[in-house]
This record gives sequence, C-alpha cells and structure tokens, in this order.
Amino acid sequence: MEYIKQAIHLFLSGDKELLQIVRTTLTMSVFSTVISSVIGLPIGVALGRAEFKGKGIILRITNTLMGLPPVAAGLIVFMLFRSVGPLGSFRIMFSVRIMVVAQVLLITPVIMGLAASASNVKAKSLTETAKGIGIRPTGQIYLLMRECAPQFVGIMLVGFGRSIAEVGAVSLVGGNIQFKTRVMTTAILLETNKGNFDTAIALTMLLLLISLVVNTLAYPYWRK
Repeated sequence: MEYIKQAIHLFLSGDKELLQIVRTTLTMSVFSTVISSVIGLPIGVALGRAEFKGKGIILRITNTLMGLPPVAAGLIVFMLFRSVGPLGSFRIMFSVRIMVVAQVLLITPVIMGLAASASNVKAKSLTETAKGIGIRPTGQIYLLMRECAPQFVGIMLVGFGRSIAEVGAVSLVGGNIQFKTRVMTTAILLETNKGNFDTAIALTMLLLLISLVVNTLAYPYWRK
C-alpha cells in the first residue's frame, strides 16, 4: 500500500519527465494495439472460419510467432530501418514510430492467433445459419466479428498488456532516450540499474495502476 501511495504521489507531483514517460508509454501502447487489431482481427476471423489446405501450417506458424522474443522482433526492425538497412530511407530509428512498428510485429500474431481460436468455436454454426438466409461470405465475416466482439475486446486487452509491459524491443529500437523514447518499462530498468529501487518500485506500481484503469474501462464491453 505504501508503494501505491508513493506511485500516486509521484504521478501527481507534476514531474515533466515522468509525464513525458507516461504519455510516450500510452501513445506507443494504444497505437500499436489499435494497428495490430485492425490487421490481426479480420485475418484471424477469416483464418478461423475458413477450411483450406495448409490451414494447419499457417496456424502453427502464427502460434509460433505468438512467442516471438521481444529482442528478436526489435533486432528484425532494427536491421530493416537502420541507416544502411532496406527501409533506412524512412529515417524513423530511435523514435516512437519505430517503437510502434516493433510492437505491431510482436502483437499482431498474438491477436491473430487468439482471434482465430475464438472465431473457430462459433464459425461452423453461424456460417450454416448465415448461408441458410442468404448472407454473402463478407457479410458472414462481419456477423461473426459482431458475435465474437466481447472476446475480441479481451484479446485487444491481451495485446495492450503485452505492449505496455514490453521492454526488450523498445529499448533496442527506441534507445531509451530521455524526453523522447523513454517509456515506463525502460525507466524502471534504468532506475533499477542505478540502484534507485524505491523509484523503480513506485514506477512499477504506477504502470500496474494504468493497466488497471484501462482494464476497468474496457470491462463492461468485455463482459457483454
């Protein structure tokens, strides 16, 4: 409880660096979760309801990528976007944008795999009913996504949780630059390495409080 009070006091102190860290953390996490959901949910639903040769291989690859180590994702993005890399002309290294790219690479397989699993449960019965009343395949996907909406909210929360708690990839491509790319996890790591354990614990509690607020706001939609 004492550390929770310290975390709240730390946030309410109005420290410019802390506010910048919180803002960068939320910006990175929200954008990466939204982009990953826009990509992963439709593909996951289509994969979950469809039956075709090679589906098992795609699902196994997706499930394997769900466990992709963050530092590996960071390394891939770093090699692609470094100054001499194939995408170096974008010049977004050590910025929030490149951190979002790394997070999308990490989160999209998670959202895709979980969406495929969730939609597969309801796909058969719903597809048969939809065909019986003449709904086209695109309409069937939309109907299935509506039917699975509560599960998808939960899946998005899983993606958000992985994004906000990640440290390896964002450190590698973001550089943990003060007032620019430092997020809460990298700040916790920095304070721990400096021996400022009270500050590190307070930041950890603040990170958990932010996650709790986000989950509390999404809870009514998740439980529908």
